Formats: sequence, C-alpha cells, structure tokens
Amino acid sequence: MAQMATLTEKQANEYLNARPTYPTIWYKVLAGRTSNHKVAWDVGTGNGQAALGVADYYQRVVATDIDEKPMSIAKPHPNVTYLHTPASMSDDELVSKLGGENSIDLIVAAQSLHYFDLKRFYAIVRRVLRKEGGIIAVWVYNDLVVTPKVDAIMKRLVDSTKPYRNLKMNLAFDGYKEIEFPLKNIRLGTQGRPKALEIPHKLSLDGYLGFFKSWQPLVKAKEQGAELLKPSMINEFKEAWGDQNQVKDVAYRAFMLAGKL
Repeated sequence: MAQMATLTEKQANEYLNARPTYPTIWYKVLAGRTSNHKVAWDVGTGNGQAALGVADYYQRVVATDIDEKPMSIAKPHPNVTYLHTPASMSDDELVSKLGGENSIDLIVAAQSLHYFDLKRFYAIVRRVLRKEGGIIAVWVYNDLVVTPKVDAIMKRLVDSTKPYRNLKMNLAFDGYKEIEFPLKNIRLGTQGRPKALEIPHKLSLDGYLGFFKSWQPLVKAKEQGAELLKPSMINEFKEAWGDQNQVKDVAYRAFMLAGKL
C-alpha cells in the first residue's frame, strides 16, 4: 500500500517519542459522523497513535502497516488488532482480513496517505467502507512551530531537504492541497481545500532533535549519503533553544481531508 524509508529500531523509538498525540476532539468529531461504531481501520498505522485514539470510540480497530518495525513498539489495546500487510498481500486477502465488503465504519490515515498507491487504496476503500454512514478521514502535519529563532533554523533544514524529497513527500509539504481525494464532501476538508488544524505538543530539545533525526526526508537523504543535520546546525538549535532542560509548548500545523462514498 505504501513505500516509506525503512526506519531502524532506534529511529522508530525516536519517532515514537517525538510524534505528537492527535487531539481527542478529532476522534470525537469523526465518531459523531459515522452511523455505527463497530469497526475502524487505521491504515499506515506506524506506532499506532491514531489507532489508540480511535479505539475509544469503536469496538474494534484494525491497524495495518507494511512496515513491522514501528508496529513492534506500538502500545497494546484490547480493541486494537495490529496487522502487518506487506505490499505483496492481495487486495482480496486484505479486504478479508479487514472484515469483508461494506464492513468499515471509519477509515483513518494519519501522516501516511501521500505514500500510498492511491489508485489501489481508493479501490479498496470503495470495497470496505460502509456505503451508508461510513466515512474516511486523512491528515498530515508539515510544520513545527516553536519560537522565531528556532523556526528560522528549521526552515533552513527543511529547504535543504528539497533535492532529496520525492513527489509523494512534496504532497505532505503542500498540506495535501494537491493530493487526490475522490470522496464526497462532509465539510471537514475536501479535495483541494484541506481543513487547517493545529496539534499542540510539548518537546524538550532532545525530543525536538529526535523528531528531525527520524524524519523521512532526512532519513532518505542519509540513505543517499547526505547528512543534513550537521553538528554545527545542532549547536545552532541548542543556542536558539536557550535552557536545554526547558520543555517548550510547540504546535504542529496539520491539514485534514474527510469524506464519504
């Protein structure tokens, strides 16, 4: 379903520590738009962040990913079934494992839609999402706001990733403004007009740097022999941060698309 840079176990743990927790109100709002609350599918679950939030509102959550490493550190939940779905798995087998045709009340894809084979994904969505009362919601965050000094250094780092970003990554950097989303509008962001949101979070300097070290564009660049987060830039971040023991209030800028069949 998706092709991402493979994370080492250390990078997966850094990713878990730095990734924000999505606001609970998002899940409440989405649950309020589905007629039933039996089964949800979190596709591209990673470490299970969205799956755990959805599990408060749905009896069963199937959380899938093609990469087993992030799922290996996902927190268990009695309502969540983590399922490895390699790219080689057939559509029919995946549909069967999800519960069959017209069986899913809510589909979510957090920070992952841009990596999918969209033609294949939407074909599966049309098979498994309930025709009446089912919805799909996807979201991405593409910027981290701390302070003007820190943010200025971050912008330089972000700009340096441009030669190493592929078209899929750029869909995320554009806040899903250009991504295909052929679902009916339910006024929570639609194709070409994603809904702008913010995700509040708290980060230490170590957590902030951990976010970048496990960030897909930097991982991709490193795979190509380029170390973009150089020691000199880390020192700049430390100086701009101030008290290195201070935990700061930060905000991730996020964008959501949601719809129905």
